[in-house]
Amino acid sequence: MQAITVPHAGGPEALVLTEVADPVPNHREVLIAVAAAGVNRADLSQRAGGYPPPDGASPLLGLEVSGTIAEVGAGVSGWTVGDRVCALLAGGGYAPLAVAGAGHLLPVPDSVDLEDAAALPEAIATVWSNVVMIAGLRAGETFLVHGGSSGIGTIAIQLASTLGCLVATTAGSVTKLRACEALGADILIDYHEEDFVESVLNATDGRGADVILDAIGGDYFDRNLRALAPHGRLVMIGNQSGARGTADIRLFMSKWLSVHGSMLRARPSQEKDDIIASVRANAWPLVASGQIVPVIHERFALADARRAHEMMESSAHIGKLLLIP
Repeated sequence: MQAITVPHAGGPEALVLTEVADPVPNHREVLIAVAAAGVNRADLSQRAGGYPPPDGASPLLGLEVSGTIAEVGAGVSGWTVGDRVCALLAGGGYAPLAVAGAGHLLPVPDSVDLEDAAALPEAIATVWSNVVMIAGLRAGETFLVHGGSSGIGTIAIQLASTLGCLVATTAGSVTKLRACEALGADILIDYHEEDFVESVLNATDGRGADVILDAIGGDYFDRNLRALAPHGRLVMIGNQSGARGTADIRLFMSKWLSVHGSMLRARPSQEKDDIIASVRANAWPLVASGQIVPVIHERFALADARRAHEMMESSAHIGKLLLIP
């Protein structure tokens, strides 16, 4: 098969369409005929040489796909050839065939386009595991997500809104903020023009956000703490603006704050099984009913992966970018 490879770390030009061996499913794995693969910022980091795949994972880029099951490995139950699925991967998605753990599969509802479903696994598993399973977001609380127009952000806004929360988000343009508003965001903050700490505190009568989901890192760390309400919870899932931040430790103590860090890709397989099972039981009905929808900005042919990476690096998109084999 022809897949996107990265012979040498570098920029988008490092992506090369190459002939590689077809993957083979092992015990408790399935082979998926890929309809689409989601593009994630983690892919950009791996391409640049800063985010190697976990031990045993495919060296190919791609952390999520949708498609139909082409082959079922030994020890798999509950799935058959031809099933419409989307899957969380540790790698291998930028290809026409991909192997996924049986416990990392989600059935694609009839109400969801098969290609569009590729935009869901990474985002919904990340949001659900961090915002609900770790931070315990619940109805009536205030939730802030940074980068609300991103793939993660668009799912986070919809989920928090559906849970009955007051939803705040940051984004970098009026167009992006309007898209966030259409998805259910209540408090819209242009980070180029406004201080998100001041905006969140003003909108909540000085109380702050109960839960913040942050993929920015860097100098957002201290500001996030200042924007949190008493007993607030900050979950950090990225470091787009830098890997180091400082904070006043007294904030932790005086407001009884909790800070969590999380990476989905490197979690043990059993932990991912548990996350996907929780997503399927609790969040997936919201997808099936149309209360949470994948937001697709653009589709690219697999051979045009370079253009997809260039667009993601420009941050010009709203929602997800897909690659179509």
